[in-house]
Amino acid sequence: MKYYLIAGEASGDLHAANVMHQLRNIDHDAEFRFFGGELMQKAGGTLVKHYREMAFMGLVKVLANLGKIKKNFLLAEKDLLEFQPDVLILVDYPGFNLRMAEFAKKQGIRVYYYISPKIWAWKTGRIKKIKKWVDEMFTILPFETKFYEQFDYPVKYVGNPSLDEVYNRSNKDETFETFTVRKGLGERKIVALLAGSRRQEIARILPVMAGVVDRFPDYQFVLAGAPSIDESFYRTILNGRNIPIVFNETYELLQQADAALVTSGTATLETAIMNVPQVVCYKMEFGRFMTLIRPLILKIPFFSLVNLIVNREIVKELFQEKCNPDNITEELDLILNDSAHRAEVLANYEEMRNILGGPGGAIRAAEAIYKKLTS
Repeated sequence: MKYYLIAGEASGDLHAANVMHQLRNIDHDAEFRFFGGELMQKAGGTLVKHYREMAFMGLVKVLANLGKIKKNFLLAEKDLLEFQPDVLILVDYPGFNLRMAEFAKKQGIRVYYYISPKIWAWKTGRIKKIKKWVDEMFTILPFETKFYEQFDYPVKYVGNPSLDEVYNRSNKDETFETFTVRKGLGERKIVALLAGSRRQEIARILPVMAGVVDRFPDYQFVLAGAPSIDESFYRTILNGRNIPIVFNETYELLQQADAALVTSGTATLETAIMNVPQVVCYKMEFGRFMTLIRPLILKIPFFSLVNLIVNREIVKELFQEKCNPDNITEELDLILNDSAHRAEVLANYEEMRNILGGPGGAIRAAEAIYKKLTS
């Protein structure tokens, strides 16, 4: 069969590539064409547009690049029609992908969505487009099933890919000593800093995280560098603070960490799966104004996936003005030094992992996609 996929960012490239590998195992005649990245290229097929040329975050950047965005749409539409796939598989990235869903559906092409847009958090009105233009939705968060049920739109939960990525990681048996020697770190215990993957969020959150370093002299704070960000950018933001940076080894870093300060996103889930107590930190543009209007734009009680999955706060969330060195210090001190509090966090992580189910999400997604196409 012929599969056309669109992933608009690094995480989508990873998840799409995993499903492509599994589809190829099931469908030996599979042909792939896609918008994505290097990982999807390694899975085989033809890369039409790299996600780096599509990643415009924030209103200002979107407005400044409207011409490029329009060209990307036109290219995707033209290429899709020429390829005539059996199915268009969209991976998250809703601003672009929902428009492509409409176009493909009108052309008589089946549309499947893998990894739902976060319409349960904001822009709930997008459910109308999904119901109209998306034939099948394959989700990775268990609570999404109940969310979609209220709109009479059945979805299939296939499992969360973060489970596979964590359980299949390399260097699982590496010791603390081996890791610290290999990375040129000291002997003190580690607190990991996961400050996000986009320049804007790193610039907002990393200085706040760095503001607690001197308050914990018995620990070394180590930053997980995003692969798309140069070290020079981090050094500029850190403004002389000598915090070690480890690139492309976030799981290896978390494996050796006693705690982590984590920017909201998939990283909070990965940190929990790896059983590392964390403080979730998040700042958006417009400061206190966003705090005031949060109830109007966010339809969820929490903003970290960990808390959303269990439907209660099991990790501390610090948002906007609450995300400051004093509040971070207070919670970090608890998870490092209060054994009862730490034990409670770890017990809650176990509950969360049980809700998620086991690994194998990419296999289940590929099997479900192929079964739908051939039934």
